[in-house]
Amino acid sequence: MKVEGNAKHVTVFINSNDQWHGQPLYSAIVHVCQQQGVAGATVSRCVEGYGAGRQLHTIRLLELSENLPVRIDIVDLPERVGPLLTALETMIGEGLVTVADVHILRFLLDPKPG
Repeated sequence: MKVEGNAKHVTVFINSNDQWHGQPLYSAIVHVCQQQGVAGATVSRCVEGYGAGRQLHTIRLLELSENLPVRIDIVDLPERVGPLLTALETMIGEGLVTVADVHILRFLLDPKPG
C-alpha cells in the first residue's frame, strides 16, 4: 500500500561532541522526536565537513576525528515539525537546521486478510 502527501524535511547539522544534559546532542534530539510522536529520525555520522567557523573535521586526521559532523534527518507532517523546531531552539547551542517542503511516498505492507 502507498500513502502519498506533503510533509516537512528537517535536517540538523551538529558535531558528534555536542552535549545536552550529559548525553550526546544527537541522541537527545532523537529522544525528543520519539517523545513528540515524530514519524522518524535518522542520525548519520559524516566523514568530513566544516561549518561557519571553517574548522575542518575529518576522519583522515586522527587529532580531528573525534569531533565529526553529524546530520539528523527528520521527515513528518508540518503540524508535528512546528513543536519539534521549538524544542530544537532550546537544545542546539551551535549548529544549523534546515526545513524544506517535500512530497513523500510512504510504502506500507498490506494487512493480510483474515
